[in-house]
Amino acid sequence: MANVVIPDAVLVKNYICGDENALASLINRHQSKIYGFIYSKVTDRDIADDIFQDTFIKVIKTLKANSYNEEGKFLPWVMRISHNLIVDHFRRNKKMPMFRETEEFSIFSIMSDNSPNIESRIITDQVENDVQRLIEELPEDQKQVLQMRIYQDMSFKEIADVTGVSINTALGRMRYALMNLRKVIEKNNIILTN
Repeated sequence: MANVVIPDAVLVKNYICGDENALASLINRHQSKIYGFIYSKVTDRDIADDIFQDTFIKVIKTLKANSYNEEGKFLPWVMRISHNLIVDHFRRNKKMPMFRETEEFSIFSIMSDNSPNIESRIITDQVENDVQRLIEELPEDQKQVLQMRIYQDMSFKEIADVTGVSINTALGRMRYALMNLRKVIEKNNIILTN
């Protein structure tokens, strides 16, 4: 007799109805993919473990609160949660990096001036190239306004005059350009940090 694979949606429903084993099955089923994704971004086992744990704490809270909207997309939903937690981690670290003093490592060994090194310049260049590629995919009118505003530092009044549209139209195009960029970034799990 062949093993019957219970769909994620059924396991989610069973968990919401009180079957704790259903969540264990979901975690076992997707653990390697989710953990692998997290580890590939943070490259630190302790941090990856924490983010993995936080991901499922969020999953459990959402399921227990009956806030989960089942559309047959459990794994993408969990991946989105883990991606957001990874982004939060990098934002926190950028503001307040954490270093642990050990026998092999002293905080004084990494203190230096803030001038960019080769690695950070390469990362910055890569991020700028990625952003430029994303901008190229925008509709022409949105791309034009965004480039004038960001790269040419033009005011919306100047953009409106140059493009022959109202200020409100220029503002609207900028807004849609940013929304479209955000959608592409989120859809493709792109992390733009340097």
